[in-house]
Amino acid sequence: MKTLKRKWLIYAISGLVVFGFGLSLLGEANIEKLQRPDSWHWVVYGTIALIVTNSGLCLFGQAVVLRVQMLTK
Repeated sequence: MKTLKRKWLIYAISGLVVFGFGLSLLGEANIEKLQRPDSWHWVVYGTIALIVTNSGLCLFGQAVVLRVQMLTK
C-alpha cells in the first residue's frame, strides 16, 4: 500500500509541475509570436509547449488512476 501511495504522490506532483511548465512555455511562445511575427520560432516553441503540457496531463491522469486503485483496495 505504501508503494502505491508513493507512486501516486510522485505522479501527481510531477504531473502538476510538468503541466505548469508547459503552460509557461506556451506563454513564451505567445511572447515570441508577438515580438517577432515574421519569425517561425514561435511554432517550435508552441509545439514543444503542447508536448510538455500534454505530458503533464498524462502524468496527472495516471495519478488519478492510482488514487482510485488506492481507494478501492
